[in-house]
Amino acid sequence: MKSLNSASVLSDSKTRTCLWSLFIAASLICGAYFICSSFISKDYRGRLTRWQVIYGMQKPNSNACKGQSRSSGKNPKSDTCKDQCRPSGSEVLPQGIVVKTSNLGMLPLWSYHEKNNNPKPSMSLLTIAAGIKQKEIVKKIVKKFPLSHFVVMIFHYDGIVDEWRDLEWSHHAIHVSAVNQTKWWFAKRFLHPDIVAEYNYIFLWDEDLGVENFDPRRYLSIVEREGLEISQPALDPKKSEIHHQITVRSWKSTVHRRAYKFRGHGRCDNNSTGPPCIGWVEMMAPVFSRAAWRCVWYMIQNDLIHAWGLDKLLGYCAQGDRTKNVGVVDAEYIVHMGFPTLGGSDKNEMPSEPHKVNRRGEVRMQSSIEMEIFKKRWENATKEDICWVDPYGKPSNQSSHRS
Repeated sequence: MKSLNSASVLSDSKTRTCLWSLFIAASLICGAYFICSSFISKDYRGRLTRWQVIYGMQKPNSNACKGQSRSSGKNPKSDTCKDQCRPSGSEVLPQGIVVKTSNLGMLPLWSYHEKNNNPKPSMSLLTIAAGIKQKEIVKKIVKKFPLSHFVVMIFHYDGIVDEWRDLEWSHHAIHVSAVNQTKWWFAKRFLHPDIVAEYNYIFLWDEDLGVENFDPRRYLSIVEREGLEISQPALDPKKSEIHHQITVRSWKSTVHRRAYKFRGHGRCDNNSTGPPCIGWVEMMAPVFSRAAWRCVWYMIQNDLIHAWGLDKLLGYCAQGDRTKNVGVVDAEYIVHMGFPTLGGSDKNEMPSEPHKVNRRGEVRMQSSIEMEIFKKRWENATKEDICWVDPYGKPSNQSSHRS
């Protein structure tokens, strides 16, 4: 009986030892599993989070541009990354390599990156829609704008470029050619705000302007002092073709913002708050600040190339009160010659078409049609956008102007 008991005790001891060994082995295996899982899970979550951030930034309606960091979440880095405002298409790139804007400056093929400690002068942009018939007039205009402070861009609406190459400034200018297109067609396609973001002011001028009494640097100093976001030089009333009273030069002031008319239809007095009395300029020689142009560019319609009707709505882009930020500079004035170049056989003939039919009447008709289309689009847009508030109330009726 004693022997039987001893055998039983020995058997129980071996069983306990075996079970304990199995327990220890299982514990080690489980521990190893959980440790490995932790590392794998951490790495997976990290990768997943990174791709979730990229995916979130790629979504059109993502919160990538909220502008405020939310560091209280479980992953502050992820939340911060979501708040970075990135241009569409650049989300998969590191932010430091993304270049959002450009310019129209030409660069040399060599020695460009040599160290230059000279401060870069502030630059503005002069653009002119021109045909070869007005070469001498354009030559005089460009000579007034020193290349040290202005980039020059010529829009050749007649397709002739080579005949400008004899002018000393021609190889410094940007030349863009498209036959029978207006300056607004060119501007919409080649003057995107991100392309001209480095320029303080954008001159969007016609070709038929006399500049004998105009100095662009003095003009801009007045514009800056007066706080004008949208402006134009006044017109010499004795030599210019005048379409609107507000453009006529005042002999008694440096700048005027208001026109007066006390008789007939559409009177203008000190109580007037909008166009045609105040808050706009005509379209033959407008000058826009960088901020104003960013707004105006969006208002230019891609398919309405004459831009009639746009002038009376420029005040919405004045970066504030249009009665203060839009004006006509009297101290620096120009002459508007009024050449009917677009569609006119006398001024816009192609060399291969000496007997081209005069299409000027059709051009004006198309301009009027486009004005009505633009007016209707504006009215519809103001009704459909429930979030938009008109700071000026109902705008005045738009009137036509020349191309």
